[in-house]
Amino acid sequence: MNYYLSVWSNYAQFNGRARREEFWHFVLFNAIAYIVMGMLMVVSFSFAILIGLYYLAVFIPMLALSVRRMHDVGKSGWYILVSAIPLVGVIWYLVLLCTAGEEGTNEYGPDPKAEQVFA
Repeated sequence: MNYYLSVWSNYAQFNGRARREEFWHFVLFNAIAYIVMGMLMVVSFSFAILIGLYYLAVFIPMLALSVRRMHDVGKSGWYILVSAIPLVGVIWYLVLLCTAGEEGTNEYGPDPKAEQVFA
């Protein structure tokens, strides 16, 4: 849940880096939210409006998080556009999302793994 909230606190921050864990936790939470709202839509179609509003609210944070994730693997944020290429682009983009980030500081900022303090 902390990763989900950290994405919201960096709502439109396209600078810096994001760990795999932060990215996939946000994706998982959103998938669960969409599934729950989809089930509620069966009860009442008015929940479709809720799904649309949630999608609009999550669009910018997800875009910013995706750019920061590309920065973590040492790629420009523009690499998210690779996913627009049918099949091959989507597979390559997924590979980039699953790739471990560069260790140490890169041109996009310090290593977020090194910054994490374990309490």
